[in-house]
Amino acid sequence: MSAAMDTESTYSGYSHYSGHSKKAHRQGSRDRHKSPRSKDGSRSEKSVTIQTPPAEPLLGNDASRAEEGQDDNWGETTTAITGTSEHSISQEDIARISKDLEDSVGLECKRYLGLTVAAVLGLLVFLTPIAFILLPQILWRDDLEPCGTVCEGLFISVAFKLLILLIGTWALFFRQPKADIPRVFVFRALLLVLIFLFVFSYWLFYGVRILDSKDTNYQGIVQYAVSLVDALLFIHYLAIVLLELRQLQPMFTVKVVRSTDGESRYYSLGHLSIQRAALVVLENYYKDFTVYNPALLTASKSRAAKHMAGLKVYNVDGPGNNASGQSRAMIAAAARRRDSSHNELYYEEADHERRVKKRRARLVVAVEEAFTHIKRLQAEEQQKAPGEMMDPREAAQAIFPSMARALQKYLRTTRQQQYHSMESILQHLSFCITNNMTPKAFLERYLNPGPTLQYDRDRWFSKQWTLVSEEAVTSGLQDGIVFVLKCLDFSLVVNVKKIPFIKLSEEFIDPKSHKFVLRLQSETSV
Repeated sequence: MSAAMDTESTYSGYSHYSGHSKKAHRQGSRDRHKSPRSKDGSRSEKSVTIQTPPAEPLLGNDASRAEEGQDDNWGETTTAITGTSEHSISQEDIARISKDLEDSVGLECKRYLGLTVAAVLGLLVFLTPIAFILLPQILWRDDLEPCGTVCEGLFISVAFKLLILLIGTWALFFRQPKADIPRVFVFRALLLVLIFLFVFSYWLFYGVRILDSKDTNYQGIVQYAVSLVDALLFIHYLAIVLLELRQLQPMFTVKVVRSTDGESRYYSLGHLSIQRAALVVLENYYKDFTVYNPALLTASKSRAAKHMAGLKVYNVDGPGNNASGQSRAMIAAAARRRDSSHNELYYEEADHERRVKKRRARLVVAVEEAFTHIKRLQAEEQQKAPGEMMDPREAAQAIFPSMARALQKYLRTTRQQQYHSMESILQHLSFCITNNMTPKAFLERYLNPGPTLQYDRDRWFSKQWTLVSEEAVTSGLQDGIVFVLKCLDFSLVVNVKKIPFIKLSEEFIDPKSHKFVLRLQSETSV
């Protein structure tokens, strides 16, 4: 593979040099490089071959399949893309890489800074009521009035309220973050500021009215600490309303469209900021959208490139002739008559569907035969001693060769081979054997492409996202807002629509209107 890329880079450099030479030398260089280009006509001048994330090949050697047709046996561990050579790098690329590194360092510092501030403030909140009660006992204990039964009951009240506040804070705030957002969470920041101002004002009043004057009414001091804990409980209730309950009622409907293949989903959201709505969209994307497969998009591009390569234009009248416009019109008309791309598309899709159905049938039969063999082995294993029984992993390895070729061809035909390594297939097969699953349950993963979460993380094409929005990402959702979530290979376009106001009226139906009387005639023909 590296040799192929070196050859490609050398050819590109030579073509660039020949552009500045003489016309005859350029024609000669084209003739010299004509034979290597004819061996791989599917490549363009700037195409390179890169290796996908490392994985174990499904079966066989890739070099032995290079001579087979591209319809059935195209490469398993390589992907061809068009673009500049991977060995070239510009100043813009270096600046972009350094900027990405600085941004990642900034995100880490911002995350730990926020956690540190929240932890310090939370520790201050829980220690403040205890300090209010202990400081008079330490500084002027002899001058304090005796604490009666009511005062001792307040100690129990403070202890249990602090325990409830500690559990509620742990459940609401001490959760593992699911993502890094570009801006701060406004409501959480406002709550932190409110708690800080609240505790600071209590400390200020405590220092002026109690510490300076050395108040001897200890029951009043304890009651002051109880009022602080009560206020903190109310602030915690406010945090639950703002952070959790406010967003539960659906107010907006968002349409999410993947830019490459047009796959779309609809979701209902409540009052959220743009960045938090983007997080909700991404969480649903990984479980609802089928995995992104760039190999499915190469068919239309190759068909268009083949059609353009087959169209040749000649200047039959020569330069400087007045009839060149008429010649171009005749050539365009002839090209339109030759345009049969829709017929090619129809027959290509029909042939592809036929091959998929045929290989799917072969795969289903092979898997059913393999599972029948498993049942026969299980019946034989029951007659053996317990120490000689075969574990599910060994059983999977025993029956996998019988279905491997059919599964390999089906995955290559449907262009899914880059998502399934041999190890992952063996693990899934042993899982199905362990849980006594049917052949249909085993094939469900391979017959239909699943969501992104179904595959390993090293197979994902979308790991890091960029939020692009004309509005501030901390502002709330509004009707008509459009924002984009970009990753390396594709993007998600999100269009926000407000749920319309529904006016529902009631219509009363009189129960007596459904009653009727059946009258029979006394004279009949009987």
